[in-house]
Amino acid sequence: MQLPAHIISRFRGKKILVVGDIILDQYIQGSVDRISPEAPVPVVLQDGDSRFTPGGAANVANNLSSLGAQVVLVGQVGRDREEKILRSELKKRRVNTIGLMADPQGVTSLKTRIIAQHQQLVRVDRENGVSVNPEICRKILAFIEKNFKNFDAIILSDYGKGVITKDLVRRVCALKRRHKKVVTVDPKVEHFNYYNQVTCITPNRKETENAIRNIIITHAKGRQLKIKNDKLKTMKDVRMAGQEILNYLSLESLLITLGEHGMYLFEKGQEPFLIGTKAKEVFDVTGAGDTVISVFTLSLAAGASKQEAAILANYAAGIVVAKTGAVAVTPNELLAAIATN
Repeated sequence: MQLPAHIISRFRGKKILVVGDIILDQYIQGSVDRISPEAPVPVVLQDGDSRFTPGGAANVANNLSSLGAQVVLVGQVGRDREEKILRSELKKRRVNTIGLMADPQGVTSLKTRIIAQHQQLVRVDRENGVSVNPEICRKILAFIEKNFKNFDAIILSDYGKGVITKDLVRRVCALKRRHKKVVTVDPKVEHFNYYNQVTCITPNRKETENAIRNIIITHAKGRQLKIKNDKLKTMKDVRMAGQEILNYLSLESLLITLGEHGMYLFEKGQEPFLIGTKAKEVFDVTGAGDTVISVFTLSLAAGASKQEAAILANYAAGIVVAKTGAVAVTPNELLAAIATN
């Protein structure tokens, strides 16, 4: 398929609302040349200061802004040092933070990765768990309902930390039907039954396997699925699973990412569409899912078909996995990758 460059040129200025679980990523880089005498663990000699980047839903917003979109980010943060760092990092990246709701009793989710010789040694998480202050939930819903019609597309970035609820998805889908907008979801396995009738969800292979298992075990309707094996070992397995989930959730489309095997796009009334990987090397898969949903959604908002949007998302994923950490793709990088291939 010939990809017209004008799709990428239409990214600029598109208005995207990102709602979800917001995380601050911290990277501590160093080197290891000895083992601790206190315990059999490596001693990391830190090299320079820590590096902070937006993570979770905030990384989705970062990707969209890097591609030229106007982005508003909505979610919960704490009222702490990490909130100030996150707001500062988002401001640098031109992400509108008017939708950040601060909970004085909560904390800003933080993931700290310690890296030595280009290898991640350990990750330390600090978070609220899976609950969100009910008052914050009300404020988030009120913000979405008031501003929904002003956006070209809405992304729900579900990391299972409590922002994306069944009620929120139901109300967003009602707004979707009323205003005829694109609504996409980066899904959490346990929440698959929330996502009925959205424009697209973008699970990876493992998430798809776990979702099938979860649906069959926990939902009576799930026992009607034709596929009983939750291990997707072959493309035939993936194809059957994709069709079943597409129909089960009444989705417009489903995009399953398959790592080194590319992506599989399923659309209502269309033959499944397999896209070969564009990654030349895989260095770090952190944030690849955020990039996929960002580029796919922004492409749809810019007038692309779902096949064109999936192909562009595949190119973008190939760019980010060759870098370290959660990074954003630029339009020029995307154009260069297409030209090279």
